[in-house]
Amino acid sequence: MEHMRLHRIVIVSMRLTFWGAARTVTGSMHHVEAAGKRFLLDCGLYQGRRAEAFERNSHFPFQTSVIDFVILSHAHIDHSGNLPTLVRNGYRSPIYTTPATVDLCLAMLADSAYLQEKDAEFCNLRREHRRKIGRDDSECTPLYTPEDASRTYPLFRPVMLGEDHELAQGLRYRTYEAGHMLGATSLEIEADGVRLAFSGDVGRPNLPILRDPAKLDPVDYLIMESTYGDRFHKKIEHVAERLAGIVNRTAGRGGKIIVPAFAVGRTQQLVLLLHELMDAQKVPSIPIFVDSPLAVNATEVFRRHPECYDEQTRKYLTNGGDPFGFRRLTYVREASESKKLNDLHGPFIVISASGMCEAGRILHHLRNNIGDPRNTILITGFQGEHTLGRKIVEGDSVVPIFGEPYEVRAEVTSLDELSGHADQRELIEWMRPIAHGLKKVFLVHGEPGSMAVLAQVIQKEYGIEAVQPARGESFDLN
Repeated sequence: MEHMRLHRIVIVSMRLTFWGAARTVTGSMHHVEAAGKRFLLDCGLYQGRRAEAFERNSHFPFQTSVIDFVILSHAHIDHSGNLPTLVRNGYRSPIYTTPATVDLCLAMLADSAYLQEKDAEFCNLRREHRRKIGRDDSECTPLYTPEDASRTYPLFRPVMLGEDHELAQGLRYRTYEAGHMLGATSLEIEADGVRLAFSGDVGRPNLPILRDPAKLDPVDYLIMESTYGDRFHKKIEHVAERLAGIVNRTAGRGGKIIVPAFAVGRTQQLVLLLHELMDAQKVPSIPIFVDSPLAVNATEVFRRHPECYDEQTRKYLTNGGDPFGFRRLTYVREASESKKLNDLHGPFIVISASGMCEAGRILHHLRNNIGDPRNTILITGFQGEHTLGRKIVEGDSVVPIFGEPYEVRAEVTSLDELSGHADQRELIEWMRPIAHGLKKVFLVHGEPGSMAVLAQVIQKEYGIEAVQPARGESFDLN
């Protein structure tokens, strides 16, 4: 009698490769193969040391011509900012995302291209100076141009929040409110019976302006961010009180408050909180300058998308008010007006991009104010490894700005409550409704330490394996 062997046949329905935000917090980009299609979840800029970042952002590890489409979770530059490079390399296919994200990207990608050109120009001026004193460096070039950004815009395809969208035969996706920034989504992809969720960036409950993150429907696999996987935020209820203390303390010594803030999301939240504090007379009515053309443009996008607001912010509109405009607030577009702030005596507040102090006008404000002990540098969000913001918040006594050393004598303080990223407890609660059916979790968008801690908590809480994929590592989902 013949012995028959039974072989387990595994049908692979989806292949997942991690090319960005793998054991780091920037450059979100995940490559998916399913239903005969190849596509990207996000296409963000990697941010860090200038030479390394340029090398990684300018060279894709796959042929751009074979990518059928991109699904974009939200507009932050570390998720969307390398789309123009993709286009520069020949990509001409659709980019699917929410209407608010489309509008934000029109402003943000143009600003990113402009800043890269200006930073390269300024870097080369400094290079010429260093060359004259015998310190030669390689020439700086922009990653992409405004023309590359312009060629990206026609590729956007708006998909309404919560809408099921068929991408191809047997391949669909659905978006969910992420609560992270205007238009930000988590999403679910289904192909051949396999359901994959991508968290995007998960926000915190009760953040100003935004609705809370939504619960996802059951899935088999989950790609989840882990930015604050090893930490716990202070309660959001205390943020106004802490902000008032910082403003009052700095104003009392006649100083300036320099706030590196993401132009989209964080800037608008700060403006709304300062508006409320001044109306309640809890802080002096000192001038506030939003010194970022991008933040000015982004604020206009916020005004066009009230469907994304929470109930409290909607009340401003119901009562005929403007949550992003009041008497002491000035939006600065022109560079000439920005330079005038250098000669203005405090106290006043400057909110300027970029949030990690890597580019833009904030570098000039830091250079001119970081050495004065009357001033305060207010950090309001996560600072990536090797960024200038990280050096400042970790207490370096001397930091490099435009390649030159500057002594840090200003007060440095952080307002973590406003973080747009959920902490460990909030991430665990966010995944609870879908945890029962999960086969595996892939942790991304976090540093190795935070990922390792969160992986242990997930294993203990839910008994689910949480993988920390390396850059270029692939997984078959079946």
